[in-house]
Amino acid sequence: MPLLPEEPQIHESVQGPVATPASSRVAPTPRPVPGPRPAAPARPGRPGPPRPAPPAQRAPRDVAPAEPAPSAPAVPAAPAAGPQIQLIPASAEGALDAAEEALDLLLDSGRAPGEVLVLTTGARHPWAEHELSFGEASYWAQHDAGDDVFYADGAMAARAASRPVVIVAVNGDDTAATALPVAHTRAGTLLIVCGDPQQINAVLGAGV
Repeated sequence: MPLLPEEPQIHESVQGPVATPASSRVAPTPRPVPGPRPAAPARPGRPGPPRPAPPAQRAPRDVAPAEPAPSAPAVPAAPAAGPQIQLIPASAEGALDAAEEALDLLLDSGRAPGEVLVLTTGARHPWAEHELSFGEASYWAQHDAGDDVFYADGAMAARAASRPVVIVAVNGDDTAATALPVAHTRAGTLLIVCGDPQQINAVLGAGV
C-alpha cells in the first residue's frame, strides 16, 4: 500500500496569529501638514520679495468735495530801511577836506567812482566850478553818464539822481537846511555828513 503523508498535528500550545478586532486598533497619529513658509528676509544689498500694493482708496460718491480753506490776508511788506548815516565832525572851513578824505577811503576800498555823489552846502566844489564853466549841458551830461564822481551844490541836490553813497560837506549855511534832507533821500546805502554835529542833528534829527 502506498504510504500516506502524515497529517500535521496541531498542538494546543502553539497558536497562530490572533486577529485583533478592528475596534481595538489604535489609529496612527496624523502628521502635521506643513503650512506656507514665511518669506525669507531680504539679504543685505538685495531687495526682499515684492509686496502687493495696497488697494487704492476711492472717495464715496455722495460726499461733497471739501471747500478750500480761506487764504490768509496778505501781510504788507515792511518799508525799506534808510541809508546808514556816518557823521564826521568838522568845521565849516574843514568840511570840504573831510569830505575829500572820506571819498579817498571809499575809492581805495573798491567803491566805484560812479557810485558816489558829493554835495556842498556853501561854496561849490572846485571841480563843479570848473565843469560849469563849459555850460550846464556839458555839466549834467557827465552826471547822466554816471561813470565818475559827481559834485554839486545844495541848490542842485534835488536835480541829482540817487547814488549808493552820498557825501555832504556842510561848508556853509546857505543850503544846509534843504540839502541835508534831499541828500538823505538820494543816498542808497550810505550817507556821510561832514560838518558841525549840532547843526547836522538839528536838521536830520537826533537819530544821526
